Amino acid sequence: MKVAAIIPAYNEGMRIGNVLEVLERMTEIDEIIVVSDGSEDDTVDVALKYNVTVIALPRNIGKGGAMKIGCDYSKGDIILFLDADLIGLKEEHVKALLEPVLSDEADMTVGIFGNGRLATDFAQKVAPFLSGQRAVKKSVLNGIDHMDTTRYGIEVALTRYAENSGIRVKEVILHDLTHVMKEEKLGFLRGFCARLKMYWEIVKSVKIG
Repeated sequence: MKVAAIIPAYNEGMRIGNVLEVLERMTEIDEIIVVSDGSEDDTVDVALKYNVTVIALPRNIGKGGAMKIGCDYSKGDIILFLDADLIGLKEEHVKALLEPVLSDEADMTVGIFGNGRLATDFAQKVAPFLSGQRAVKKSVLNGIDHMDTTRYGIEVALTRYAENSGIRVKEVILHDLTHVMKEEKLGFLRGFCARLKMYWEIVKSVKIG
């Protein structure tokens, strides 16, 4: 089965190279697709330095839409979703996400941060369904309606679909992995407002589901 890694990214030029560098070394990954979601920084230029396919969207359509475009373009049977702002990503993290799906032990894996940073670890333990680190069979994704309109609610949509459809899901602890928080990227006020917007999109996704 072919594995495609899809990285949705919005203004992640400072961070995305750390993720792509790991994926590029892995023989388990057949295809790497970066979907720049209307980025206004050098995300596209940085991604083009690696052996990846880059899809540069002219405007921001939201995380769900970017992931859907990546899926539609991909030839993979298994889709690996990773956030572009991960800190400490290693090959063993990727293998831990992929192995249960490759061996048909699960239809989807969900990665949970462990021993990374207190704030991000705690958030994922409270709400693991919000994790953006997942491996999932493409056949599962094809059954999800309106994936492109969920924006930041995409992880909730994936979780709810799995629950309602009897999809086998396995949580995987990703030790010593974390990511950059919005308040760190944008400053406290702008980051806090961006976080509130993200939560609102998640709430809307729950209501739709």
